[in-house]
Order: sequence, then C-alpha cells, then structure tokens
Amino acid sequence: MPLHIRIITPIVTEGVRTLDDIESLQSDDLRVSQTLIDIGPASIESEFDGALSVPGLLARAIEAEQEGVDALVIDCMGDPGLKAAREVLSIPILGPSETSMHIAAMLAGRFSLITVLESVRPMLSDLAKIYGVWERLASIRVVDIPVLEIGADLGRLNAALAHQAAEAVAHDGADAIVLGCTGFFGCAEFIAAELAARGLSVPVIDPIPATVLTAAALVRAGLTHSKRTYPTPPQKQLKGFSLPEFRR
Repeated sequence: MPLHIRIITPIVTEGVRTLDDIESLQSDDLRVSQTLIDIGPASIESEFDGALSVPGLLARAIEAEQEGVDALVIDCMGDPGLKAAREVLSIPILGPSETSMHIAAMLAGRFSLITVLESVRPMLSDLAKIYGVWERLASIRVVDIPVLEIGADLGRLNAALAHQAAEAVAHDGADAIVLGCTGFFGCAEFIAAELAARGLSVPVIDPIPATVLTAAALVRAGLTHSKRTYPTPPQKQLKGFSLPEFRR
C-alpha cells in the first residue's frame, strides 16, 4: 500500500491548490491528497491571518490522522498551527518554512527567501530565528504580488521571482534560494534555469515538493516528532470550538 501524505491548505479559497497541482508528486508508492479548511482566512499574508487559520487546520489534521493518513504537510510558509498540531497528533506534520530553511542550510552556506509581500517579511524573519537558521539567512526579498493574484499572470510572476532571486545571489550573498510562498509551487525550475543562464547556479527550493518528500522519508524511516517536545494537551473544556476528539 502506498504512503498517504495529505496537504492541508489552511485557507477557505477554493482553487488556490488543486489535485492537478500535486499530480507530479504522486507515484506508485506515494499518494498525495489535499484539503482546505472550512472556517478561516481567504489567504495568509500576516500573523493575524495565520492565527485565524489554526482552529480549522487542527480539525483537518485530527481528521486526517483518524482516517489513517501517514503524514501531513501545512500548505503555507507561515507554518500556522505547526506546534499545536504536533501536540494533538502522533503522525508527522511538517511546515514548509521549517523544512525548506533547514534543507537550504544543509545545501548552502547562506540562503535567501523570495516571498509575496512586505507584510510577510516579519513573519518569515521570526521563523528563521525560531528555527535556528537566522545567521544563515542572507535576505528576504518580495515580488509585491498578493497570494490571491499569483495565478493571474505567471509570466509576470516568474520574471519577478527570477529577478529577485538573481539580486539575492549577486548582491545579498545567497548561495541558495527558498521560494517563500507555497503559492509559487512549480516556479523553481524556471527560476533555477534563469539563474544558471546568468552564471548563477544555486539550488532553488520549492517548499511543497521538498516538504512532501521529506514527510514521506520520515514515515519510511519510522520517525515522528518527540512527545517530550510536543506533549499531548490535557483534557479541558473548549468553549466555542468544535474539534474532533484526539488521542490523549
């Protein structure tokens, strides 16, 4: 039976992520599914948006474990609800920001993040500090395109990403690039080719495929998060929240 990895897209906007997007990740031994949340923001471009997404994400995460899904991936570079979800789950759940930054730190001395808007910069800066890679972060650059407009003009998006990536390598000292929004899924190959054409051959990390395949590797290795770091919450009243029951 193939491993089953579920991508939880923690927003309510339909069509932002589809099964067609993730078809390339499927294989005979790996099934990838995807779901949205029922209650939450239209997109995540701030800490406020991320906080509003967490209850819906937790509900989807608990449901997925009950269904027998092997591991989960949060479809947002803010990694909303990651620590909370690890407390209520026993299966691995990975955030693309944590995973991609650590992969970048393994592959290069310093790396840069290319993201959507200035409002996302503080969130990614804080995560780099939390994840212990702040000193390896060369820069955070933005393309000034809102999340819900990413698919409107792919030519403009790719050109903006390639330009900012080239600037990060040439002027900021980046030896690797991390796409700082999961909505940029599928753009890495173009950007890497554009950089190589300019004599700037560096890894370009696409967070969703990198995180899905890392999650699969953890499952195959028999690994998940530590319950000493992420202890299961005690039973108590939760007024106003409707969450599935989870193992305690």
